[in-house]
Amino acid sequence: MELEVTREALTAMRAASAAAHPQEACGLLLGTGRRIIEVRETRNIHPAPATHFEIDPQALIDAYRAARSGAGAQVLGYFHSHPTGDPAPSATDSAMAAHDGRVWAIIAGGTAGGDVRFWQDDIAGFAALPFTIIES
Repeated sequence: MELEVTREALTAMRAASAAAHPQEACGLLLGTGRRIIEVRETRNIHPAPATHFEIDPQALIDAYRAARSGAGAQVLGYFHSHPTGDPAPSATDSAMAAHDGRVWAIIAGGTAGGDVRFWQDDIAGFAALPFTIIES
């Protein structure tokens, strides 16, 4: 199933990746259905942020509360960067994934033009997701 992603969301993920380089950036993918309309950069609280990421739990709680109250978009998934790697799930990503059906976006490199790919984190592992860029 194809995702729709706003150009602004892609730009924001790439900017977060470039700003965090050489560490991993991370954050939330927000929207409705299969449409990502916003990203929310969060602090990477992992003790080894150059090679791992962990989304600040308070940011995640706040996003779920906002969605539940109707004041915010739904949390569709997560994004993070691979400062020196490919935009594909690593062995660490696979080991740490919840296999909950959420969408993951992974940004390669540490530049504002880094390649972004989307993945479905399912019980069987990660599957690539095609996407279309839309205007907001």
